[in-house]
Amino acid sequence: MKILELTGDNLTLENIEEVARGFRRVKLSVKAISNVKKSRKIVKDCVEGEDTYYGLNTGFGDLCDVKISNKDIRKLQSNLIRSHSVGVGDYLSKEVVRAVMLIRINTLIQGNSGVRLKLVQLLVDFLNKGVHPAIPSKGSVGSSGDLAPLAHMSLPLIGEGEVFIDDKLVDAKLALKKFGLKPIELRAKEGLALINGTAVMCAVGVLALLDAEALVKMADISGAMSLEALKGVDAFLRKEIHEMRPHRGQIDSASNMRKLIKGSGILAEYRDSGKVQDAYSVRCMPQVHGASKDSFSHVRKVLEIEVNSVTDNPLVILKTGEILSGGNFHGQPIAFVMDFLGIALAEVANIAESRVSRLINSRYSDLPPFLVQDSGLNSGFMVAQYTVAALVSENKILCHPASVDSIPTCAGQEDHVSMGTIAARKAREIVKNVTNVIAIEFMAATQGLDFLDPLRSSKPLEAVRKVIRKDVRNLKVDRRMDMDIATVVELMKSGKIIETVERIVGVLQ
Repeated sequence: MKILELTGDNLTLENIEEVARGFRRVKLSVKAISNVKKSRKIVKDCVEGEDTYYGLNTGFGDLCDVKISNKDIRKLQSNLIRSHSVGVGDYLSKEVVRAVMLIRINTLIQGNSGVRLKLVQLLVDFLNKGVHPAIPSKGSVGSSGDLAPLAHMSLPLIGEGEVFIDDKLVDAKLALKKFGLKPIELRAKEGLALINGTAVMCAVGVLALLDAEALVKMADISGAMSLEALKGVDAFLRKEIHEMRPHRGQIDSASNMRKLIKGSGILAEYRDSGKVQDAYSVRCMPQVHGASKDSFSHVRKVLEIEVNSVTDNPLVILKTGEILSGGNFHGQPIAFVMDFLGIALAEVANIAESRVSRLINSRYSDLPPFLVQDSGLNSGFMVAQYTVAALVSENKILCHPASVDSIPTCAGQEDHVSMGTIAARKAREIVKNVTNVIAIEFMAATQGLDFLDPLRSSKPLEAVRKVIRKDVRNLKVDRRMDMDIATVVELMKSGKIIETVERIVGVLQ
């Protein structure tokens, strides 16, 4: 994969995924290098003067009026990193840490943070060499940005803390030595520039959004399979209906599903069965899935702005040479959309749960009870639906918004905070739950289609059934199903299900 050249304003969410999950290498553009050098000169000149600048030659937060002597400025920056390294909880995943470093680099190279090129290049080396700081997941209130987790990201840069190398936790000093890197001594503004910003909430949020966008496409597929297994009425997908209410997401989901069921032998066989319409969980899929897609589009727009923004404080103004204090570190824009992301994705699972419930209920499905022969002796998918019910119920708790909360910190100086990182982590947990829900729908719908043999569904849906049946056999008698669920989850995460469909019908929206 070609090396990604960073300019500070050209980062896409897909770029972030390539670096975070695909280990794509990065380099700094000529423009970025020039901007970093210019802003550093401004900071250097200001520190050598007599004026006072927040974070350069003062204390932090409520200590902003405490002047720091020139001889202690370097110690001030290192102390900042150490004192703010108070995170707790499980470590962030490798992919999230890589996204964090990338987003932070992209902020620093815009020339408004006043750091040295040497510092930015060390972060680039960490990323390219696979040196991943150990960052505890909890401790950020989302203003002034992600202080605690970013401090843990920064500790290894000064030769302290721990990093993961090939999934092994090692001392940062040893890791630096192994890769021929030297710890850096932070100078004026650099510690503050490293930790003051929204990189962690953005990193978690970007990866959660990308997964959510893929999940709702897979929900179109699993939902279409449930429609077939339930011998549903496909009139609700008619193009004319959706043109009368032209929400983009609704139109896209209806279009996807028309492609997915085209040529279905099952729907053709039962079209004249006398059924007029299906329950909402089937008939309203385009409206519900589509509303989630439209919500995700808004989330994407906000994240695309944020990952190409400067979010630390104070900021260097290249045109005038000024250093100004502001509040770009405040995570409110991300907090709102992360709560929104979680809510919109949870609904995809809610409606899927209703379809799974119909599939296992013979009064609605006209299939064997709990999708198994000899029910009674066998429980079949009975308790798989319990798991779905548990997951969607947990999502309802996780959907309680974090963004409406605030609690004063820093002796009241930071008296309104965003909780954006908590919102992002909640959204990420909802992604995991919804993935399992859709995996179970895939399994239940596939089992239902098996009972309709020798009738065949459409070409794309039969291809998905074949992919699933290659690794998960038909449930003839009771067996543990947790391994089957995990197998389907891996098929989903690998992209194989979407790829299988898109090879036949083209790109899904």
